[in-house]
Amino acid sequence: MQDIDTALVQKVLDLIWLTKTETASRVRARIERILDWAARRGLRNGANPARWRGHLEFDLAKRSKVQPVQHHASLPFAELPDFMVALCDQEGIAARALEFTILTASRTNETIGAAPDEIYTNQRTWTVPAARMKAGKEHRVPLSARALAIVRDTTALRTGDDAFIFRGGKRGKPLSNMAMAAVLKRMGRTDITVHGFRSTFRDWAAEGTNYPNHVVEMALAHAVGDKVEAAYRRGDLFEKRRRLMADWASYCTARTAAGTRCRDASPKGVSQRNSYLPVLPANVRFGLR
Repeated sequence: MQDIDTALVQKVLDLIWLTKTETASRVRARIERILDWAARRGLRNGANPARWRGHLEFDLAKRSKVQPVQHHASLPFAELPDFMVALCDQEGIAARALEFTILTASRTNETIGAAPDEIYTNQRTWTVPAARMKAGKEHRVPLSARALAIVRDTTALRTGDDAFIFRGGKRGKPLSNMAMAAVLKRMGRTDITVHGFRSTFRDWAAEGTNYPNHVVEMALAHAVGDKVEAAYRRGDLFEKRRRLMADWASYCTARTAAGTRCRDASPKGVSQRNSYLPVLPANVRFGLR
């Protein structure tokens, strides 16, 4: 362990830094962690040769220059209400999961890992645990009536072995992380991505509303300043976020008249009650809350 130095680390990274930048970056981070572990256990001493800040950042090109950021293809927000009508006509759990993802501006893994006991129906809130968040912090999401209705209908399909709201094809497993992308493909929308709907939400909030930027960033679970974070913890910003997400849900369903039926979440051939958009008593319980 003590023989591993900067030259040796760079020799490994140089092989793939320019061609597989993302992989190389992860390899560097993994090496850094291993060497930190070794130092804590007395297997080596001295500075970590794989550290980035103040060290390798001066020798290796920045990732942003080697591999420019590629934005996920997104739907223009002006087209979203019509898209939601088309999505409403798609059947199956994956379609309802995509609708839920759009309404909550969440990420794919946050949705497919959602469990019933994360839903606080009385507070109309979904609490995503830190382990499933990109930033590693617990995230509370205000839920609209339609989002709660989706939870109601998909939860009704669960069996005793299902630990997830959006169950997958295998017993006890969630949806595949490609299931929602498959819905888009089925709709003939290979020009957009699931993650891109977060950009759609961001564009709508910036161009179509007067909500402050930090409120929108919090809704997307992006990092914000310490003072903003403190205000959020006090609850000041959460109510603003609730209004933001309610307005977003209203915009998403603007082309869907009250009483319009969406296809149900059950597989083809299984009879289940269809979801009506405007319904959901505040005291309905789905999980343990």
